[in-house]
Amino acid sequence: MSRQSISSTEPNDKWLKAQVQSQEYTSKSELINDLIRQARQQQAQIDWFKAKIERAEKSGFSDESKPEILTLSKARLNG
Repeated sequence: MSRQSISSTEPNDKWLKAQVQSQEYTSKSELINDLIRQARQQQAQIDWFKAKIERAEKSGFSDESKPEILTLSKARLNG
C-alpha cells in the first residue's frame, strides 16, 4: 500500500473527522479509500452508459441525441 500526504480544506477536514468520530470509519484513510472506490464505481457506470449510447447512435436505432438518451436512461434507472 502506498502512503500519500493530502491537504484538505477546513470544512472537508471537519467532515472527515466527524465521519471517523461517528465510528462509521476507523480512520480518515479508510474513509478516503472508500470515497475513491465509490468514485471509481460511478465512473465505470458512466463509461458503460457512454458506450451504450455510442453503440445505439451508430446503429441508427435512435434519432435521439446523446444527452436525450442519457436523460432517458437515467430516468428509467431511477424509476
